[in-house]
Amino acid sequence: MIQEFKDFIAKGNVMDMAVGIIIGAAFTAIVGSLVADLINPIISLFMGGIDFSSLYVLLGEGEFASMAAAEEAGAAVFAYGRFIMAIINFLIIAFVVFLLVKAVNRAKEAGEKEEEEAAPEEPAGPTQEELLADILAALKK
Repeated sequence: MIQEFKDFIAKGNVMDMAVGIIIGAAFTAIVGSLVADLINPIISLFMGGIDFSSLYVLLGEGEFASMAAAEEAGAAVFAYGRFIMAIINFLIIAFVVFLLVKAVNRAKEAGEKEEEEAAPEEPAGPTQEELLADILAALKK
């Protein structure tokens, strides 16, 4: 059973998946910073200074200066601004992944095309008519 486990771990697919997960975690941090530090301020500028992540509706009693204060007090809040930010994050990540996959596919196709052009063509064998003519000539002898 230990040997089977070693074989499983040593397979390329498992290693590729592990590398993908690690790169994905690092990529998430980059995209999070991109959204929080670059895109949100631009969206906020066009929306008149609105910060989506701080938008909420208080579901209980009381008045609070911010969502953080309401949450700290234990009040129930409907944090729809965070949901909007999650959607924006998702769309940005999906778009970047789309661009990466498109670039990888383009590079892969270019590599395959170069391999096809570099591969020598195999000589074509005789046609069916030529084979029949050879057989006929051999039978006539």
